[in-house]
Amino acid sequence: MGHQTESGRPWDAELVPDERGRTGSPERDCPVEVALAAIAGRWTTLVLRELMHGPASYGELRERLPRISPKVLAERLRALEERELVVRERVRGFPVRTSYGLTPRGEALRPLLVELYRTGSALS
Repeated sequence: MGHQTESGRPWDAELVPDERGRTGSPERDCPVEVALAAIAGRWTTLVLRELMHGPASYGELRERLPRISPKVLAERLRALEERELVVRERVRGFPVRTSYGLTPRGEALRPLLVELYRTGSALS
């Protein structure tokens, strides 16, 4: 007999393949909550989308997303760095430039973003 919910029903093994998701309330270490937190924040998915095409400078990101304010872009990049989804690198030369690129963890978000887009399209 497999694991059961509090109501006695068995867990859906595809939706909840391990103990981390078997909770009665949102927990910070639940994989679904971790994934949602990674892409949370207005503009975050668009910044990630642009970086999916390859590394870009701050200025290039501003050109690609002209409606984002400089403050919000800086905040989103900083948050993505803190989550280890984006890496910031200094580009040699004069003037010194900064390039932002996805880490392997950031690249791993691609299927999630694709599926969110598909789901959103189907729901609209």
